[in-house]
Amino acid sequence: MLRDRVEERWIKCFAETFRLCGIARGDAVAILSETQSRPINVHLAELALARLDAVPFHITIPTPRQTAPVPVRSTGASAVIQHIKPVMSALAGSSVIIDCTVEGILHSPELPAILESGARVLMVSNEHPDALERLVPTPDMKDAVRAAVQKLKNAARMTVTSEAGTNLAIDLADTPASGVWGYTDRPGTVSHWPGGVVVTFPRAGTVNGTLVLDRGDINLTFKRYLESAVTLTIENDYVVNIEGTGTDAELTRRYFAAWGDREAYATSHVGWGLNRRARYEALTLYDRRDTNGTELRCFAGNFLYSTGANEFAGRYTEGHFDLPVCNCSIALDGEYVVIDGKLQDDKA
Repeated sequence: MLRDRVEERWIKCFAETFRLCGIARGDAVAILSETQSRPINVHLAELALARLDAVPFHITIPTPRQTAPVPVRSTGASAVIQHIKPVMSALAGSSVIIDCTVEGILHSPELPAILESGARVLMVSNEHPDALERLVPTPDMKDAVRAAVQKLKNAARMTVTSEAGTNLAIDLADTPASGVWGYTDRPGTVSHWPGGVVVTFPRAGTVNGTLVLDRGDINLTFKRYLESAVTLTIENDYVVNIEGTGTDAELTRRYFAAWGDREAYATSHVGWGLNRRARYEALTLYDRRDTNGTELRCFAGNFLYSTGANEFAGRYTEGHFDLPVCNCSIALDGEYVVIDGKLQDDKA
């Protein structure tokens, strides 16, 4: 069990990351949090900003009442802002926002308006600072992610295969691609820390095939390594069949069904991890309250398949799975970027 004690080394790590975001002396920086935020990260953010001679101020909102039929975890779609006008005005009037909410506002409905104001947002994922310390971002990661994003933008088709039986085809025509390297230094942009992942949000009707979640693959909504295989049949973006025996398949079926919403079965985004410092085994080394699993989304060579909301396909839902899959081969127009879970770009 890690202690929630402010350590000087953690202040330094936060300051290093904020410096990469271009935060400097005199900058007024909003720290967005809620009453269920991880207090130590909120405190570290304030102290690190002070170390940079910036001017931090807090926007803290009571965590809203639960409305979902099941627990909501790791969506990146916090509902905490609730379109509250004074909060929106304060955020839109800030040049930099440090997001310390529990879920993060990466996919929140208010984010586009905030970014349009010119604010840049760094989402500090709800991790214990022990994990954030190991994964302080670097300019090299920015270069690797930007190169991967360009490959995605130039491609017309992604295929994903594995010896376990995965065989997916994804049409990338007119599909937005984005990447996260752990910091953001341009107005109107958003990133999250830890970073090191590239994703695309497929248009409607463009994802088809079979995705096999094998033993050892990860369901981050459950913070669980799979102990038995689960096979998802995907037709025109939607999971239409779930095969498998045992706890993992049953959990998957029940969580999908609990939403009572067809859109919860749809593809949200797909991509792959690029961060060689992120560790596959990290989920075993933290108590569940101490990890949000962002590191597992980023570890090098994983195929990240996610279900739920996809604004580019006109789909909105609270239901969400993030599923890092190991040992896959990912090809863009026939060129492999990952083979059997191994990155093919030495610079990444």
